[in-house]
Amino acid sequence: MKISELVKKLDLTVLTDSEYSDRGISGCYIGDLLSWVMGRAQSGDVWITIMNNINIVAVAALTDCACILLCEGVSAPENIVNKADEEGIIILQSEKTAYQLACELSAEIQK
Repeated sequence: MKISELVKKLDLTVLTDSEYSDRGISGCYIGDLLSWVMGRAQSGDVWITIMNNINIVAVAALTDCACILLCEGVSAPENIVNKADEEGIIILQSEKTAYQLACELSAEIQK
């Protein structure tokens, strides 16, 4: 599944301007403790979190996550969006809970 498909199927908001349509998704990781995510998220994962500080961009880059998905209505301040754009990191946003998003993502990946 590609990020562009995920955005449409899960009705997500794209917060960054970085090109995202062709990046593939291979899995999902849910976590809010940055050091934990750094050691466990895999390349190609959608990282679902409520964290919205500047360090999420660095962690996403280090782990090569496909994108960051902010859940529960959390948004990213302009400085984070700008830094993500500089680094080519995609940030998405949803009102749904992490559990809801992970279930929907799992169902879509398994199709």
